[in-house]
Amino acid sequence: MSNSDGFIEEVTEELRRDQMLAKLRKYGWIAVLAVLLLVGGAAFSEYRKAQARAQAEGLGDAMLGALESDDPAARVAALEAIETPSTQTASVLALLTASEQLAADDLEGAVANLDAVAVNGDIPQVYRQIAQFKSLTLQAETLDANARKQGFEALGAAGGSLRLMAQEQLALIAIQEGDVPAAIGIYQGVLDDAQVTPDLQQRALQVIVALGGEPDLSGALLDDSDG
Repeated sequence: MSNSDGFIEEVTEELRRDQMLAKLRKYGWIAVLAVLLLVGGAAFSEYRKAQARAQAEGLGDAMLGALESDDPAARVAALEAIETPSTQTASVLALLTASEQLAADDLEGAVANLDAVAVNGDIPQVYRQIAQFKSLTLQAETLDANARKQGFEALGAAGGSLRLMAQEQLALIAIQEGDVPAAIGIYQGVLDDAQVTPDLQQRALQVIVALGGEPDLSGALLDDSDG
Protein backbone atom coordinates (compact mmCIF):
# COMPACT_ATOMS: atom_id res chain seq x y z
CA MET A 1 0.00 0.00 0.00
CA SER A 2 2.81 2.35 0.82
CA ASN A 3 4.42 1.62 -2.54
CA SER A 4 1.17 2.54 -4.26
CA ASP A 5 0.92 5.74 -2.29
CA GLY A 6 4.51 6.62 -3.13
CA PHE A 7 3.89 5.92 -6.80
CA ILE A 8 0.79 8.13 -6.81
CA GLU A 9 2.64 10.99 -5.12
CA GLU A 10 5.46 10.68 -7.61
CA VAL A 11 3.05 10.77 -10.58
CA THR A 12 1.21 13.72 -9.04
CA GLU A 13 4.48 15.60 -8.59
CA GLU A 14 5.39 14.95 -12.22
CA LEU A 15 2.04 16.27 -13.34
CA ARG A 16 2.56 19.43 -11.27
CA ARG A 17 5.96 19.97 -12.82
CA ASP A 18 4.55 19.46 -16.30
CA GLN A 19 1.73 21.90 -15.60
CA MET A 20 4.18 24.44 -14.20
CA LEU A 21 6.41 24.16 -17.26
CA ALA A 22 3.40 24.50 -19.53
CA LYS A 23 2.33 27.66 -17.70
CA LEU A 24 5.83 29.07 -17.88
CA ARG A 25 5.97 28.37 -21.60
CA LYS A 26 2.57 30.00 -22.04
CA TYR A 27 2.81 32.96 -19.67
CA GLY A 28 6.48 33.28 -18.81
CA TRP A 29 7.01 35.94 -21.48
CA ILE A 30 4.86 38.28 -19.41
CA ALA A 31 7.29 38.09 -16.50
CA VAL A 32 10.23 38.52 -18.87
CA LEU A 33 8.55 41.53 -20.49
CA ALA A 34 7.82 43.07 -17.09
CA VAL A 35 11.48 42.75 -16.12
CA LEU A 36 12.59 44.24 -19.45
CA LEU A 37 10.16 47.14 -19.03
CA LEU A 38 11.39 47.86 -15.53
CA VAL A 39 15.03 47.73 -16.55
CA GLY A 40 14.33 49.58 -19.78
CA GLY A 41 12.32 52.26 -17.98
CA ALA A 42 15.13 52.89 -15.53
CA ALA A 43 17.64 53.00 -18.35
CA PHE A 44 15.47 55.40 -20.36
CA SER A 45 15.05 57.66 -17.33
CA GLU A 46 18.81 57.77 -16.83
CA TYR A 47 19.25 58.44 -20.55
CA ARG A 48 16.82 61.35 -20.40
CA LYS A 49 18.60 62.79 -17.35
CA ALA A 50 21.97 62.43 -19.05
CA GLN A 51 20.57 64.01 -22.20
CA ALA A 52 19.15 66.96 -20.22
CA ARG A 53 22.51 67.45 -18.48
CA ALA A 54 24.32 67.34 -21.80
CA GLN A 55 21.91 69.90 -23.29
CA ALA A 56 22.33 72.26 -20.33
CA GLU A 57 26.11 71.94 -20.44
CA GLY A 58 26.13 72.45 -24.20
CA LEU A 59 23.95 75.56 -23.92
CA GLY A 60 26.14 76.98 -21.16
CA ASP A 61 29.29 76.36 -23.19
CA ALA A 62 27.69 77.98 -26.23
CA MET A 63 26.75 81.08 -24.23
CA LEU A 64 30.20 81.38 -22.70
CA GLY A 65 31.78 80.91 -26.10
CA ALA A 66 29.57 83.62 -27.59
CA LEU A 67 30.68 86.09 -24.91
CA GLU A 68 34.39 85.57 -25.51
CA SER A 69 34.60 88.11 -28.34
CA ASP A 70 35.72 91.67 -27.57
CA ASP A 71 33.25 93.03 -30.14
CA PRO A 72 29.72 93.53 -28.73
CA ALA A 73 28.16 93.12 -32.19
CA ALA A 74 29.97 89.81 -32.64
CA ARG A 75 28.73 88.66 -29.22
CA VAL A 76 25.17 89.51 -30.22
CA ALA A 77 25.50 87.61 -33.49
CA ALA A 78 26.93 84.57 -31.70
CA LEU A 79 24.16 84.61 -29.10
CA GLU A 80 21.45 84.92 -31.74
CA ALA A 81 22.85 81.85 -33.51
CA ILE A 82 22.39 79.62 -30.45
CA GLU A 83 19.47 77.19 -30.56
CA THR A 84 17.63 76.65 -27.28
CA PRO A 85 15.72 73.48 -26.27
CA SER A 86 12.90 75.20 -24.39
CA THR A 87 10.95 78.45 -24.10
CA GLN A 88 12.43 79.15 -20.67
CA THR A 89 16.04 78.83 -21.83
CA ALA A 90 15.15 80.93 -24.88
CA SER A 91 13.93 83.70 -22.56
CA VAL A 92 17.16 83.62 -20.56
CA LEU A 93 19.12 83.81 -23.81
CA ALA A 94 16.96 86.74 -24.96
CA LEU A 95 17.68 88.66 -21.74
CA LEU A 96 21.40 88.03 -22.16
CA THR A 97 21.25 89.05 -25.83
CA ALA A 98 19.43 92.27 -24.92
CA SER A 99 22.22 93.14 -22.50
CA GLU A 100 24.82 92.67 -25.22
CA GLN A 101 22.72 94.66 -27.70
CA LEU A 102 22.84 97.57 -25.29
CA ALA A 103 26.62 97.27 -25.21
CA ALA A 104 26.53 97.40 -29.01
CA ASP A 105 24.33 100.55 -28.89
CA ASP A 106 21.38 98.67 -30.39
CA LEU A 107 18.64 100.04 -28.14
CA GLU A 108 15.86 99.11 -30.55
CA GLY A 109 17.01 95.49 -30.76
CA ALA A 110 17.37 95.24 -26.99
CA VAL A 111 13.88 96.61 -26.38
CA ALA A 112 12.43 94.22 -28.98
CA ASN A 113 14.03 91.24 -27.24
CA LEU A 114 12.87 92.40 -23.81
CA ASP A 115 9.32 93.04 -24.98
CA ALA A 116 9.15 89.59 -26.58
CA VAL A 117 10.03 88.03 -23.21
CA ALA A 118 7.64 90.32 -21.32
CA VAL A 119 4.57 89.18 -23.28
CA ASN A 120 5.40 85.47 -23.44
CA GLY A 121 2.90 83.70 -21.20
CA ASP A 122 4.79 80.39 -21.43
CA ILE A 123 7.66 81.52 -19.22
CA PRO A 124 7.75 82.23 -15.46
CA GLN A 125 6.35 85.57 -14.33
CA VAL A 126 9.62 86.71 -12.78
CA TYR A 127 11.36 86.66 -16.18
CA ARG A 128 8.49 88.59 -17.77
CA GLN A 129 8.55 91.21 -15.03
CA ILE A 130 12.32 91.69 -15.27
CA ALA A 131 12.06 92.09 -19.03
CA GLN A 132 9.19 94.57 -18.79
CA PHE A 133 10.92 96.63 -16.11
CA LYS A 134 14.18 96.78 -18.07
CA SER A 135 12.36 97.68 -21.28
CA LEU A 136 10.46 100.53 -19.63
CA THR A 137 13.55 101.99 -17.98
CA LEU A 138 15.47 101.84 -21.28
CA GLN A 139 12.72 103.85 -22.99
CA ALA A 140 12.71 106.71 -20.48
CA GLU A 141 13.62 109.18 -23.24
CA THR A 142 11.66 107.65 -26.11
CA LEU A 143 8.42 106.22 -24.73
CA ASP A 144 5.44 108.37 -23.80
CA ALA A 145 5.27 109.05 -20.06
CA ASN A 146 1.70 107.76 -19.81
CA ALA A 147 2.69 104.47 -21.43
CA ARG A 148 5.62 104.07 -19.06
CA LYS A 149 3.39 104.99 -16.13
CA GLN A 150 0.87 102.32 -17.08
CA GLY A 151 3.62 99.74 -17.37
CA PHE A 152 5.12 100.52 -13.97
CA GLU A 153 1.68 100.64 -12.36
CA ALA A 154 1.01 97.15 -13.70
CA LEU A 155 4.31 95.93 -12.26
CA GLY A 156 3.54 97.56 -8.93
CA ALA A 157 0.11 95.96 -8.77
CA ALA A 158 1.48 92.53 -9.71
CA GLY A 159 3.61 92.33 -6.58
CA GLY A 160 6.87 90.43 -6.55
CA SER A 161 10.41 91.64 -6.07
CA LEU A 162 10.07 94.53 -8.55
CA ARG A 163 7.01 96.09 -6.93
CA LEU A 164 8.82 98.79 -4.94
CA MET A 165 11.30 99.47 -7.74
CA ALA A 166 8.32 100.12 -10.00
CA GLN A 167 6.96 102.54 -7.39
CA GLU A 168 10.28 104.38 -7.41
CA GLN A 169 10.09 104.73 -11.20
CA LEU A 170 6.58 106.17 -10.87
CA ALA A 171 7.97 108.75 -8.42
CA LEU A 172 10.69 109.68 -10.91
CA ILE A 173 8.08 110.14 -13.66
CA ALA A 174 6.12 112.42 -11.31
CA ILE A 175 9.27 114.48 -10.75
CA GLN A 176 9.82 114.74 -14.52
CA GLU A 177 6.24 115.97 -14.88
CA GLY A 178 6.77 118.53 -12.13
CA ASP A 179 4.32 116.90 -9.73
CA VAL A 180 6.43 117.13 -6.59
CA PRO A 181 3.64 116.33 -4.06
CA ALA A 182 2.84 113.12 -5.96
CA ALA A 183 6.50 112.12 -6.01
CA ILE A 184 6.85 112.73 -2.27
CA GLY A 185 3.69 110.75 -1.60
CA ILE A 186 4.97 107.77 -3.61
CA TYR A 187 8.34 107.83 -1.88
CA GLN A 188 6.62 108.05 1.50
CA GLY A 189 4.64 104.94 0.59
CA VAL A 190 7.90 103.20 -0.24
CA LEU A 191 9.33 104.21 3.13
CA ASP A 192 6.31 102.79 4.95
CA ASP A 193 6.48 99.44 3.14
CA ALA A 194 7.68 96.56 5.29
CA GLN A 195 9.61 95.04 2.37
CA VAL A 196 11.66 98.11 1.48
CA THR A 197 15.39 97.43 1.16
CA PRO A 198 17.95 99.60 3.00
CA ASP A 199 19.29 101.06 -0.28
CA LEU A 200 15.84 101.98 -1.58
CA GLN A 201 14.89 103.32 1.82
CA GLN A 202 17.94 105.57 1.84
CA ARG A 203 17.19 106.84 -1.68
CA ALA A 204 13.58 107.59 -0.73
CA LEU A 205 14.67 109.60 2.31
CA GLN A 206 17.22 111.58 0.29
CA VAL A 207 14.80 112.39 -2.53
CA ILE A 208 12.01 113.47 -0.16
CA VAL A 209 14.39 115.84 1.60
CA ALA A 210 15.81 117.08 -1.74
CA LEU A 211 12.26 117.86 -2.91
CA GLY A 212 11.67 119.95 0.20
CA GLY A 213 9.51 117.41 2.00
CA GLU A 214 9.71 116.05 5.53
CA PRO A 215 9.82 112.25 5.68
CA ASP A 216 7.38 110.66 8.11
CA LEU A 217 9.42 107.96 9.80
CA SER A 218 6.70 106.77 12.17
CA GLY A 219 5.79 103.85 9.93
CA ALA A 220 9.23 103.25 8.46
CA LEU A 221 11.43 100.31 9.39
CA LEU A 222 14.76 102.09 9.51
CA ASP A 223 18.04 100.23 9.22
CA ASP A 224 20.32 100.40 12.26
CA SER A 225 22.87 102.34 10.24
CA ASP A 226 20.38 105.18 9.83
CA GLY A 227 20.47 105.80 13.55
